[in-house]
Amino acid sequence: MKASRWLLVGLLISMSLLVVSCAAPAQAPGAAPAADTGAAGGPVKITVFSPQGPDTDLATNSFSQEAAEMFNIQFEWQTTTMDGNSAKEQRQISLASGDYPDLYLLIPWVDQFTQLDLLKYGQQGVLLPLNDLIAEYAPNVQAALDNYPSFKAMTVAPDGNIYGVPQLIECYHCSYANKMWVNTKWREALGIEVPTTTEEFAAMLEAFKTQDPNGNGQADEVPLSGSIEDYGVRPLPFLMNGFVYNDDRTFLILNDGQVDTVANKAEWKAGLAYAKSLYDAGLIDPGAFTQNAEAYKKIGDNADAQLLGAGAGMHPAIFVTVGPEAPYGADYDAIPPLTGPNANYATYLYPSVAGATFVLTNKASAEAQVAAVKLLDYMFTQEGQLRAHYGEEGRDWRRPEEGDVALNKSVEPIFFQISLPAGETPHNSSWGAMAQYFQPKVFRDGWVQSVDPAEYYNWPGYERRLQDATDLYAGKESPDHFPFWALWPDPATADAAALQRQNITDYINQNALQFVTGAKNLDSDWDSYVAGLDQLDLAGYLATMQAAYDASAVK
Repeated sequence: MKASRWLLVGLLISMSLLVVSCAAPAQAPGAAPAADTGAAGGPVKITVFSPQGPDTDLATNSFSQEAAEMFNIQFEWQTTTMDGNSAKEQRQISLASGDYPDLYLLIPWVDQFTQLDLLKYGQQGVLLPLNDLIAEYAPNVQAALDNYPSFKAMTVAPDGNIYGVPQLIECYHCSYANKMWVNTKWREALGIEVPTTTEEFAAMLEAFKTQDPNGNGQADEVPLSGSIEDYGVRPLPFLMNGFVYNDDRTFLILNDGQVDTVANKAEWKAGLAYAKSLYDAGLIDPGAFTQNAEAYKKIGDNADAQLLGAGAGMHPAIFVTVGPEAPYGADYDAIPPLTGPNANYATYLYPSVAGATFVLTNKASAEAQVAAVKLLDYMFTQEGQLRAHYGEEGRDWRRPEEGDVALNKSVEPIFFQISLPAGETPHNSSWGAMAQYFQPKVFRDGWVQSVDPAEYYNWPGYERRLQDATDLYAGKESPDHFPFWALWPDPATADAAALQRQNITDYINQNALQFVTGAKNLDSDWDSYVAGLDQLDLAGYLATMQAAYDASAVK
């Protein structure tokens, strides 16, 4: 399965299941949208380029029809599939040909405009700056920009213009993706307490390997496994965070405001030595460094006997089937970040994706611009988010009832998502992920979730399970973590910087694998590894990142 599909898994689970991280001020549901755009002579035509899934027909979709009436719009849809490669190619072709739409409405895990795209096409005049339109017609978008600093930093370009708007998605459990899920059934059967240190974790894995916890009389247990995608499935960050902060992306850190790398430090070397000790003892599955998501899940779902002791991942459904009929789905619980000799960190990632999913072009008439921005502003309200993303009230979601409990038990519940009955045709009543424009913590905290212990390990309580797991990690990121998601590239150096970043991160990852598996020796090859980083012009790369950080709005 492609990495993009695991993001789909995370986001679809999070549709009825997510939580969020930033404790920003609550935003009021927002003012009701204007009835129309004030345009004379009938509805305002807007051509819209969007992805469309197999269960959706945007032309007949009930939210499309309501939005058209509400904002006096005549939509003309240009659709792609949900395949990211195809969608990106079609978007790029539309821009290169000059035959592009008035509006792009995209989904971040399918395809969206990158920050470099926004600068390139914005400065060419193809994309319209939205600042004045937002100031006049979008008070709820403006409130989001005012209340969520990271979101604003991702949205406002270095020249002060807003060339497109990203979705505001504060997925709590996605914010701390690099979790470790341990087989509680095995752990308790062996009389092992929840490990809290690197030494205790190693001892638990050793017990999983040698004490036959699956009871089949064979030494077939896989103590620890993972995969190679981006959704917390790489085991190394969790293991390294007891030694030095590993952000699983850039390997950068801030030292008194100065950008630096952790990957040439003594603490990094010590973390690699710890991981190597686990590998040498047969406690880490070699496939964890090479296998894709399907192979990982085959271990978790092995039919003949339960094999997996611990799995890295954003959530357990990545590596084991979850549900009432699943034999192993209820066996895994998250453990806290490990305390090592130097640290007790958890990897943090701001869950909104930099770039833009709402982009207006210079093909849009003045009336179309106003109508589109008013529509966007509606999706930045609680009511608009419920209608646009979730569907029809009473059919796809309902208001809270007596006895309902919010995901965050200390807040009032907001809504309950109604599951589609088995065998019923999808309703074609929402825009789904295309409309995820206002999902901050204050919204997702109010989702109704089951409090029935019997449902905690199945879908009715799955998000509560993820929230409880994430509570173990929240706030444990390094205070000096590098906010790469909030930085804008310099168009003059962006291509070179991107290539340099790729070369350096690939080099770090490749050498980490070689050190852990023994292809390189930490004692005899470490100095040449560090010299290799310098030969890739690490100093120049750090200077580029420093300039981007100094120019950013997040300090």
